[in-house]
Amino acid sequence: MIDLDIDMRQYDCPFIDTTDDVDIAFSAVQWQLDTDAEKLETRLIAKTDSRGALEDGLRALREHPNMTNCYILSKRDTTAEIGTKIEETNAMRTIQNNGGYITGPFQIEDGRERWHVGFDADEDEDRALAALERHNDFSVENRDQFGPSTLFDLLENSESAMQLLDGCRSLTDTERETFRVASRNGYYETPRETTLDELADHFDISKTAVSMNLRRSERKVLDGVLGAIERMDDDQF
Repeated sequence: MIDLDIDMRQYDCPFIDTTDDVDIAFSAVQWQLDTDAEKLETRLIAKTDSRGALEDGLRALREHPNMTNCYILSKRDTTAEIGTKIEETNAMRTIQNNGGYITGPFQIEDGRERWHVGFDADEDEDRALAALERHNDFSVENRDQFGPSTLFDLLENSESAMQLLDGCRSLTDTERETFRVASRNGYYETPRETTLDELADHFDISKTAVSMNLRRSERKVLDGVLGAIERMDDDQF
């Protein structure tokens, strides 16, 4: 299987047009393409920085000419879970007509959409990408090719992977950024290429605060790793 990570801008997509006009982001949690009716049904999480932006975004989505149905499943503060049905876009039709299929959830923000698309053969991929160029703006950000054994391994260990992801997602923005900067600047190299004092200067906080942020982020990531290892060990018996 060939798996592509595509940064996409469609010109007939309600979600992309809405994020162009309003500071709102959408993440799909479920989708179903009705090929006979040429419509896509989705469940999405809509997230903004303010309640006003959320209302503006949902209103713009409902009023889009390619939106068939848009309804709220739940809403709290600046986040909503919504259900939608839209007309099949040119890109969706192109992928499907050339042997492609969706392999993962898509995210839409700032007028662009991140797609995960799969193909079984190189010629299908080449044909689909050539056709996409006629009516869409896109770039392939990543391309992976998996054999049957690799795919089986991924599926077999999907719960372990989720455990690891949960550990990473539990990091706060501050912990994530501190961990990232420390790693990129060589804090975990031997010998170290940066110090706590230098990291403290970078973030304009105390050395103690940097150390605490690193310890919290390390513990959360380590808990995720250990949880994934334990789940893999359990699956082997």
